[in-house]
Amino acid sequence: MKIKKILVANRGEIALRIMRTAKKLGIKTVAVFSDVDRNAPHVLFADEAISLGGITSAESYLRIDKILEAALHSNCDAIHPGYGFLSENPEFVRQISNNNIVFIGPTESSMIKMGSKIEAKKTATESGVPLVPGTHIAINSIQEALEIANKTSYPLLIKASAGGGGKGMRLVHKETDLEEQLKMASSEAMSAFGDGSVFIEKYITNPKHIEIQVFCDQFQNGVFLFERECSVQRRHQKIVEEAPSSCLTKEIRNKMGNDAVKLALACGYVGAGTIEFLVDEELNYYFLEMNTRLQVEHPVTEMITGLDLVELQIKIAEGEQIPFKQSDLTINGHAIEIRICAEDSYNNFLPSIGKITKYEIAEGDGIRIDDSYKINMEIPVQYDPLLGKLIVHANTRAEAIQRMELALSETKIEGVDTTIPFCEYVMRNHSFRKGQYNTFFINQYYDDFINEDSLQNSIEAGAYVVLQAYLDELNTLRPVDIRNNNWKLNRIER
Repeated sequence: MKIKKILVANRGEIALRIMRTAKKLGIKTVAVFSDVDRNAPHVLFADEAISLGGITSAESYLRIDKILEAALHSNCDAIHPGYGFLSENPEFVRQISNNNIVFIGPTESSMIKMGSKIEAKKTATESGVPLVPGTHIAINSIQEALEIANKTSYPLLIKASAGGGGKGMRLVHKETDLEEQLKMASSEAMSAFGDGSVFIEKYITNPKHIEIQVFCDQFQNGVFLFERECSVQRRHQKIVEEAPSSCLTKEIRNKMGNDAVKLALACGYVGAGTIEFLVDEELNYYFLEMNTRLQVEHPVTEMITGLDLVELQIKIAEGEQIPFKQSDLTINGHAIEIRICAEDSYNNFLPSIGKITKYEIAEGDGIRIDDSYKINMEIPVQYDPLLGKLIVHANTRAEAIQRMELALSETKIEGVDTTIPFCEYVMRNHSFRKGQYNTFFINQYYDDFINEDSLQNSIEAGAYVVLQAYLDELNTLRPVDIRNNNWKLNRIER
């Protein structure tokens, strides 16, 4: 079937990004919005817009009933969830299907199978995909946890089965802390996801976070669109992503990619998905989890493949086969993405709110911006602080870093604090430039970033003091002693 109208069940930059591709394909779009987003760019861009009411996510973008009502009222034949909100909610998928609306994403069953980390690990085991040593089922007692911990050894990670973003996650260094941290992780998981199930896995030291973009169609065809490296993170949230990775060999890339496709096909997956791996210092890789949706960082994959991933999602949802084979795909150059968030880089990335008083984004060859803000807009406290994503592409990694440095220097946002200063630091950091960095990058270098800025401020302050003293010296009036000099006074006689 050909999709004629899509409701985008999201907001911000991803809603705009989906709508642009839909319009390119001649598909009508419907935006939904909360009271906070009434005049947001994604609302103004869509062909139609329907109010969900409310201020918070729980009152608007998480209301399955309201979104379905909007889709039916506007005669939409498809819904695209974007990422976040309801994008990985199998109940949402079920209700959409029950109303004969196409969900642009995976099936309910595959989402259930891969949405739970425990179920995903079971599938990985059955598919022969490497796993981090630990448990593949929920921990039911402290005694069971102690037995597993003795096998994996410390340090270890306690992780929530449902959800992500670091919630329900605890790092345990010694046995005496295990029981308390287990209870805290389970309680936090229950509060955040309504599921207190947790599992234990060996803590990999100095890992890289590398993920494989996969696509599967309804005919059991699957391909991988290479990898992205997402190791620069704060609070388990990515801030800098690049493609391809700076460390993988062609052989390891192909092995990881084939394992990722095998895992996706094993659960009957359809559409875009991401298989996340931890990679250790010897380039051994271990399955981490699957994100059953489009990723925030998908633009870097688009830049190195020349593909429009949203267009591919839509065509697969319409029942088409993947229009290329794995052998047709090649990596073209290098791409880097930075997330511009309304956060204070100098204060542990705390959220920053206020009105944007200046908004100038770099433009030029090899520079792309996916955003949803403009000057004089307020940053709402109710939602994610992501303002937009700045993406660059170049022939080589070194050239991409250089291009990103230039793009960041030409991007001016005022009125709120942003992550731009820290991203500028990342681009000039020697370990990042060499590709020798891991998920502890911010822990290792944040103090260096702060001290570097303090040093620069001291240098600028010192220069200002010296300049001011020099100007004061120039402006000081002094009497001139003309005694004992060779000057001659010439008088004009009249």
